[in-house]
This record gives sequence, structure tokens and C-alpha cells, in this order.
Amino acid sequence: MAPNIVDNIAYQPDHDHSRCIKTALQQAQQLCKTNGQRLTNIRELVLKLIWQSHKPLGAYDLLPAIAEAGFNSAPPTVYRALDFLQEQGLVHRLASLNAFIGCSHPDHFHHGYFLICQSCGTTAELESPELQASIQSVAADAGFSVEQENIEILGRCPNCQEAV
Repeated sequence: MAPNIVDNIAYQPDHDHSRCIKTALQQAQQLCKTNGQRLTNIRELVLKLIWQSHKPLGAYDLLPAIAEAGFNSAPPTVYRALDFLQEQGLVHRLASLNAFIGCSHPDHFHHGYFLICQSCGTTAELESPELQASIQSVAADAGFSVEQENIEILGRCPNCQEAV
């Protein structure tokens, strides 16, 4: 596996979702403390829900679990929590799916590159300095200044390829 792919990618046989959730919450708490922000109970719950499966979730996908936990399950409540998490770099929005996925690297700024399995929905975030450099170079050649990158690559994960 290429070194720029997350170490424990979600569709690997030994993947541990609980470890991802624990790590994401620890990073969120530290990041919020550093930034002087509050990781409220609703924000923490939304982050846990986002990380539970490595499958992008929309705001409306989160509403039943939020109601079950006793929080106001109105869409604005969820959207406010998602906006906060996105502003803090803890989640990414996948435009093509109108959904959110946990950020694997919230400790530093990076561009969003995602492998999205069209069969099972599992999504993996990549970091690729080579891809970023290539995009910057092509854009510069065109006289274009890149301000934001979000690349969503659709295909089939190894598990779904084997199932065919």
C-alpha cells in the first residue's frame, strides 16, 4: 500500500473503528482546547457518529441517533454541529454526496482527496504531496490560483472487487 494512504484504511481486514473514534475524539478535544473552542456534547456525539463506519453521512442520517441520545434532533442543530466540526478541520464535506466524513489529519492543514467505494460506501482520505504538487503546477501553468481542493475518486474497494 502506498505510504500516502492512511495507515489503517477502513476496508482493511484488521481495521478497528473503535480506535478511530477514540483517536478522533482525543484529537478533537486537543484541537478545541488549543483553539479556545468548546467540544460540546452534541458536537462530540456528531463526531462519534461520523466516525463510526467510515461511510459518509448526511445531516439527516444523523437525526435518529441524535434524538435517541436525547438531544434536539432538529436539522439546524445537526447542521450547526457539522459546521463547527468542519470549521475546526475535524470533518470534511463530500460535495458529490452532500455528506460528511471524519478528517484523518485534523492536526494540520491539507487538501481533501477521497477514495469512495461505490458499492459499500466506505471512504478513505488520502494525503498526497505528489497530487497536490501536480494540481498546483497545472493550475499555475494556466495562470490559476488554487484556493481549495477537494477530489472525490469513485471506484470499488478491495473487498467489493473480490465480491464481484
